[in-house]
Amino acid sequence: MKLISRSLLKLKRTSKIILAVAVLLICLIVRLIPYVAPIRAADIVQNQLAMQFSDRNGLPLGTILTRDQEHTSVVPLNQVSPQFIHAILAAEDGSFYHHGALDMKAVIRASKEAIHAKRIISGASTITMQLARMLDPVPRSFSGKLSEIWLSWRLAAGMNKDEILSAYINRLPMGGNIYGVEAAARTYFSIPASELNLAQASLLAAIPNNPTYFNPYEHWERLKQRQKYVLNRMVQEKYISEAIATRTPAEKVVFQSRQRGIIAAPHFLFWLANQIPPNSLEKEGLVPPFLRRVRGDQSVIRTTINRPLQQFVEAQVQQVISSLAANNVHDAAALVIDNRTGEVLAYVGSPDYFNEAKLGRNDGVQALRQPGSTLKPFVYELALEKGLIRPNTILADVPAHYAIPGAKLYSPTDYTEKFLGPVRVRIALANSLNVPAVRVLEKVGVETFLERLHQLGFEHLNQTPEHYGLGLTLGSGEVSLWELARAYLTIARLGDATPIVSTFSNSPIPTDAMNRVSTNSPLPNYTIWQLITNILSDNHARATAFGVDSVLHLPFASAVKTGTSSNFRDTWTVGFTTDYTVATWVGNFNGEPMRQVSGVTGAAPLWNRIMLHLHEHQEPADFPPPEGLVQLPICAISGLRPTPDCTSVVQEYFYPEDKSNYEAENQFNLPPEYDEWLAKQQQSNFTSNNLRILSPRQGDLFLVYPGEEAKQKLEFKLVGNKSASVEWRLNGEKLDTHSANSLFWNLHPGKWTLEARSGEMSDKVTFQVELANIKPTRRGFSISNSPVRMKIEK
Repeated sequence: MKLISRSLLKLKRTSKIILAVAVLLICLIVRLIPYVAPIRAADIVQNQLAMQFSDRNGLPLGTILTRDQEHTSVVPLNQVSPQFIHAILAAEDGSFYHHGALDMKAVIRASKEAIHAKRIISGASTITMQLARMLDPVPRSFSGKLSEIWLSWRLAAGMNKDEILSAYINRLPMGGNIYGVEAAARTYFSIPASELNLAQASLLAAIPNNPTYFNPYEHWERLKQRQKYVLNRMVQEKYISEAIATRTPAEKVVFQSRQRGIIAAPHFLFWLANQIPPNSLEKEGLVPPFLRRVRGDQSVIRTTINRPLQQFVEAQVQQVISSLAANNVHDAAALVIDNRTGEVLAYVGSPDYFNEAKLGRNDGVQALRQPGSTLKPFVYELALEKGLIRPNTILADVPAHYAIPGAKLYSPTDYTEKFLGPVRVRIALANSLNVPAVRVLEKVGVETFLERLHQLGFEHLNQTPEHYGLGLTLGSGEVSLWELARAYLTIARLGDATPIVSTFSNSPIPTDAMNRVSTNSPLPNYTIWQLITNILSDNHARATAFGVDSVLHLPFASAVKTGTSSNFRDTWTVGFTTDYTVATWVGNFNGEPMRQVSGVTGAAPLWNRIMLHLHEHQEPADFPPPEGLVQLPICAISGLRPTPDCTSVVQEYFYPEDKSNYEAENQFNLPPEYDEWLAKQQQSNFTSNNLRILSPRQGDLFLVYPGEEAKQKLEFKLVGNKSASVEWRLNGEKLDTHSANSLFWNLHPGKWTLEARSGEMSDKVTFQVELANIKPTRRGFSISNSPVRMKIEK
């Protein structure tokens, strides 16, 4: 017992020594006050503020954090409820207006209590010291405490009490990343700090003591207990009566949801906040100069968003995702733009920004993903502009192979792995056929196309042309929905590239990298852009791939393009009317492939809903026809002038100078590149009689070597008519045959006309056989006028 008593006595003496040293140091600091460099209010002004946003009509959208992720709203002291001021003073520093930077009485009292209880019972930090700790957090050590005290004296030397209190209440930690009473009032209660009642004020004043421990969403009962402490302190400081303190905790106070005061368009607001450069903030005042005053008690940035439309689009995104959940689809994004002004009307980055478990904070509007076929209209436009194809050009949708150095053989196909053979430009683009698009890009050149995409604002396509290769037109690069929407806005505006606008005049948002289009933007070629629009709005032209009654077909004029990335990870639908451009994306942020979902079943239904809503009360105007082009009737199958037996006649646009060729063209002779495709067809749909001689081809020239005529044979072969008998005639003479669709003939010099007949169907070709001057080193024969070797039986 004596040993314990001696130890306690020694501990008390040591504590007293420490207290004495601390008091001496404090006294030394007091003596040094005249030499302190004062800190003034202007030195600690809060420039990085939380920003208030409204929609285009002044409806609030919400408040967004500062760059350091602190939700701070600065408010003058005279615009804070007296109830809160009294509550925070009572809870944190009841004698604030009666002492200096330090409360010496509190320091001595706290030291004595600590010595007696052998632990800290109460703190001695004043509001000035707490402000110093907010400005310069230091370790909780003896040297850290001295540094805090020194900074407190500097604050007290340069600022009056109201200035210190104002700086303090605007920095109070109020839970999570919310700082300041104004931000807390608006976040938790959707009211300014000036309107806080006693119940609300006492609850908010209870949070800063330990924001995590007193979290109103997770620890409500703890917070209520702390509120009672605050109210009791207010009674002691004679701010309220005992009766008021007793009944206040019973008042119902509802904290808003965790959305932290954001009403709509959270992704847009966060993106917008990040576009404001730090140097745009005014150092001399409490708010940036660009903020537009909407209410007398707050500063608000007025955006171009239409809040009712935004909330409609948000709801549709959630509904579409819900309907596709069984197909392993979890995420979607949408963007709506006014064609006339380029203003963003709706911006949805994910189904639920606040669902962290489902990666809700990912922004699908700005995320980089493979765009699938959505870039195809731009390669066709460029090829038309450069005269590499014409509106009436026939393209080959047949198997093609490209040898790429250092890579596997590139063989583009559609996801159906079917080919249509000869197709018009209109059909190739409207049905999003891959092989024709690659052939067109081959004509244009990858480097030239990449330059055009840069002009249109696709700045994230920053790799070399070799990196992308011919797959660029099929989506081998990565772009954002924002960039796609901006590019399609250019189509809607007939080549007039324009930035997307997100805020109104005097906006802090610069025309920066996210908003910029090249100063070397393509000069408007109205006719070609009108033709592209005409193709994308042709519901019958895309019927082969999408059907006539797909979700792409609206009851008014609209142009639209879908896209699906490899392995079905992304689906896109981007389109426009004369009034609006709408871009939608559906996929998975985590990269998982969707099941049985393509552009027309994934993103298109969302696009359809938004477009119908936009034009619910007024239909858009029709698209103007391409200026300077003439329409001529053609056979939909062959792309040539219709013959009497053509089953489908449509109108196609031609350049006026192509009209004479149109009138003179009677035969439809497919070049050799179609042979492999034709051989695989059950029947040919590209002759009027459904019977086609595949070998030899029209105009072929064969060389036969002297003395070997009997050894060299040519196969006569046709496609179609697999079951019926065939009559073969050569120069009018009937040939004996035991094979309906194929026979072999010994080569003989001369000019020959080969005819095949089956019932009412027939086909005819002419070819020539000549004697060669030089005997070959090996057996066989060569073919001129054709890159393909014909099959010979020996």
